Amino acid sequence: MEFESNSWSSKLPQGLDVEISHHPITLRCVANLIIVMERLNGGKGFALGRDESLLNFLLESAVEVLELESERTEASSRAAFSSKGEYECSVTDSENKCWVLNEGSMELHAMMLQGGSSYHKVHLNLSTYITPVPSETKARPVALGIKGSNLYLSCITSEGTPTLHLEEVADKEQLKSINHESDMVRFLFYKQDTGVDISTLESAHYRNWFISTALQQDNTKMVNMCQSATPNRFTTFTVQHGAVESDCGKRP
Repeated sequence: MEFESNSWSSKLPQGLDVEISHHPITLRCVANLIIVMERLNGGKGFALGRDESLLNFLLESAVEVLELESERTEASSRAAFSSKGEYECSVTDSENKCWVLNEGSMELHAMMLQGGSSYHKVHLNLSTYITPVPSETKARPVALGIKGSNLYLSCITSEGTPTLHLEEVADKEQLKSINHESDMVRFLFYKQDTGVDISTLESAHYRNWFISTALQQDNTKMVNMCQSATPNRFTTFTVQHGAVESDCGKRP
């Protein structure tokens, strides 16, 4: 048996050879090999067994590695989107139509608002989140709640198609941390900024499905989901902080 700073080798009975080299960190994994080799050797031990302090160190290292792997597995299983902050905002589409709440149908409509009717404009509480794993895009997960209510935008399937809904969330604490594999991801949207205050809102649950509005001449007023590049649908919005006000209906 030989042991150096960058290598370790042992001659075992019956022609079994083991060698670990050129990576000191792998020393933590040697204990696993020791256990296997001890069993192969009938529990009689081999040369390394004479150095009890080294053997104990290796065994303790193996236990530490197992504990770390267990913690990583547990952390991965509970990986969650964590709420970071919140601010008030309002949203208008490319035709400067505002979002308005239709309380009868519990739907959001995109409408041109004139003069004194601007108070119908919906204000949102936009909550930002930290992603559980690094993302290649700069899109930020957000949750969109109607200010002054418990209503939140969500994306769920209706007749097999992702659809925008308003859902009442009685306990808002459950939105503070959302497991990335849970059904609560339906409340999250990836906000991708494409210009100054210009953003797209993509469903985190159904990727490549975006919040959208219809053309002004289209009778469809409902704010809904669509896939990217869907004809006659707007998927880019001006997201303005609550302190910034604009008159819906005035052309940019």
